[in-house]
Amino acid sequence: MSSRSLRAMTVLTATAVLGATATTAYAAQHTDRRTPGIVGAWARAWNGTDPRALGAVFTADGVYTDEAVAVTFRGRKEISGWKARADSLIDNVHVTVRTARLDGDRVTVQAVYSGHLKGAPKPFAVPMTAVLDLDRNHCRIASDKDHYSLATVLAQSGLPADWNPSAA
Repeated sequence: MSSRSLRAMTVLTATAVLGATATTAYAAQHTDRRTPGIVGAWARAWNGTDPRALGAVFTADGVYTDEAVAVTFRGRKEISGWKARADSLIDNVHVTVRTARLDGDRVTVQAVYSGHLKGAPKPFAVPMTAVLDLDRNHCRIASDKDHYSLATVLAQSGLPADWNPSAA
């Protein structure tokens, strides 16, 4: 291996290590260590296959709003139904939490929402912000408002902007 190639490999390796270190440092700075475990439970429920697991992380009268598709669900049964509907439309639904910040009884979660709309040519992965209002004890979610770009989901999926799951 030439000294020029060796230098190039060293620079690339150092850049990768520094990039990984910077990413880890950024995540550590932007994740509040006091963030309650409910955020992990919420993500695991989205990533799991039992729709009732999502309903279970909410208070009995909890409210879930998906701002991108303008729907709101009230109570554990409706919220579980929304997860079941999402699973019927999207293969491999996944939420990857990037950061979470606790401020009083509110957690703001920055995440990546991904999956593959059934019948779409390609999968999607879009940034998402979820605002979770917690109960007094931070054990359950009282309100969840998810924000992401439906237009970006459809574009990444290779679907037209007017795509409707009912027509699929």
